[in-house]
Amino acid sequence: MTERPFRPHPKPEPRNKSEKETRQRPQPARVSPEKAGEIAILGLSWLAADPERLDKFLSLTGIDHSVIREAAQQAGFLVAVLEHLCADEESLLAFAAESNLAPDVISGAAVTLSGPAEWQSI
Repeated sequence: MTERPFRPHPKPEPRNKSEKETRQRPQPARVSPEKAGEIAILGLSWLAADPERLDKFLSLTGIDHSVIREAAQQAGFLVAVLEHLCADEESLLAFAAESNLAPDVISGAAVTLSGPAEWQSI
């Protein structure tokens, strides 16, 4: 049997970071608190328009149909509506299409209503 000659692997070329590689994940759009509240109410109306969608939201949040009006008055409820929509891509895209809003505007509204982040990445 003949021995194979030793051939080291070529050194990888150093990569120059192009603009494409240095880009980060797209950020949600900035939305005013008033506009964010309007978008959340639109989202709740969109969920309520279909009993199946509303039942899914209520079962995930643990809210009963009979107390939805009371729950809607609480501070975190509208945030929960938008976060629920943003968590499911199909729902987010359907709501965005029906409300003529870009998905990043909807996620921006969720960020605005949720308040300032408690920490920032470095």
